[in-house]
Amino acid sequence: MIFLAVPLIVYDQFRAADEAAGALLLQEVREEGRVLAQALLPVLGATEEPSIPELGSQLQRFAGDLTRVKVIYRPTDQAAFYYVASWPSVSTAQLDKERAELAQQGVLDKLSQTCEGELPYAFRYSTPGAEDEVVTSMTPIKVQSGCWAVVTSFAAGSYLGSHLGRPYWMAPEVRIVAIIYLVMAMVTLSTFWGVRRGLNRFAERARAIRERRPGVSFAGENEVPELADVATEFDRMVSALDASAREIRRTAEDNAHAFKTPIAVIRQSLEPLSRAIPSDHPRGQRALGLIENSLDRLDGLVSSARRLDEAAADLINTPRTAVNLSMLLHRLLHAHADAIAERQLALDGHIPSGVIIYANEEMIETVLENIVDNALSFSPKGGSIEVRLDRRDDRTAEVTIGDTGPGVAPENLERIFDRYFSRRPGMEGQASHFGIGLWIARRNIEALGGTIRAENRAPRGLLMRIDLPLLRATRPPGE
Repeated sequence: MIFLAVPLIVYDQFRAADEAAGALLLQEVREEGRVLAQALLPVLGATEEPSIPELGSQLQRFAGDLTRVKVIYRPTDQAAFYYVASWPSVSTAQLDKERAELAQQGVLDKLSQTCEGELPYAFRYSTPGAEDEVVTSMTPIKVQSGCWAVVTSFAAGSYLGSHLGRPYWMAPEVRIVAIIYLVMAMVTLSTFWGVRRGLNRFAERARAIRERRPGVSFAGENEVPELADVATEFDRMVSALDASAREIRRTAEDNAHAFKTPIAVIRQSLEPLSRAIPSDHPRGQRALGLIENSLDRLDGLVSSARRLDEAAADLINTPRTAVNLSMLLHRLLHAHADAIAERQLALDGHIPSGVIIYANEEMIETVLENIVDNALSFSPKGGSIEVRLDRRDDRTAEVTIGDTGPGVAPENLERIFDRYFSRRPGMEGQASHFGIGLWIARRNIEALGGTIRAENRAPRGLLMRIDLPLLRATRPPGE
């Protein structure tokens, strides 16, 4: 818009200024022509027709330094005009060219009809000598023997910067400026395009590194010299993040091992105590039950903490490959076949083959397994679960997993994805449920470029919708 608007605005301003200057110049030249006609009126309007030499000397007396004056005449008994005199002298070829231009403009026809009134014109023509001539006015003088007309003109080069008789855009300086502007615009746009192309390629390298495509680095793929230092620093940052992810995973494993060892020792130490305390000792049995419940919960907290750390490491360093989502869902449902049969649940499945996504299989499997487990645990005995896989378009695959459980209060539909949020009537506080499963599910899906959301089903139940980008929508052609 800037490249289009600025030249148009500037051109309009200069064109208006040129038209104003041209109008002043034209007015001055026409006024000079009118004065010449009035000065020649006694000579042209005399009873006896003036001789050609005398008329030429009169034109020499009254013509200015820049203005060219010609006199044309049409006898009463004829329709054509003839050039009679001119100052300065011009060739016959030029007079014929000018008369042809006047006839083409319709000036001579109009003049033949009335021979009255000044005819102001400003048209340009090229003389046989390749010089531009601008006719500015024609002042008729009607006499008894016919019709005289004083034609004023000037050479276009006589007035520097004058564009009378042609559009402003045809002026040489305007064309030169337009060419310079176009060249500058092309250079600027090509520069912008080059920078944009380089940044887009740089962004593609960042996307490839984030998706852990093998053999890709900023410094190795960068083609913009100005971004060389930035590319090197980005590679260092990626290396630091990879090292951090490895350290987080190792620390999570070490911490889990360190906590589970004393928990296992405490469990083993409880066995002789449980045998030593008689069954008719309620306080002792109650204390043993509290200790065992606390150990179960502590064991669950340690496992949850390890899962949280591993999830954080996966977000930092997420290797991706082509994942057959259809096969993954079939394998998952097959693994839960016994649980589905045990709870007498009906399975409504629709899983077309060949749906491939570009993701981390372990992260996707964790998400799907968590949601299927929730659907199984919330669906009442004899209920049903629904698992569907569909291609929404050429870029997205949608997985829907629904149950026939109690659903979720509308105000909690978004909160169920919060960390440590859990609503399981009659099951609060159990060691296996800490409200981190759906939180990990959302983080994993969003890290892979997808979305996950929950909605209540009618008449009851909960439906989870997961959108994931297909393989061809996430990877450039040829990879």
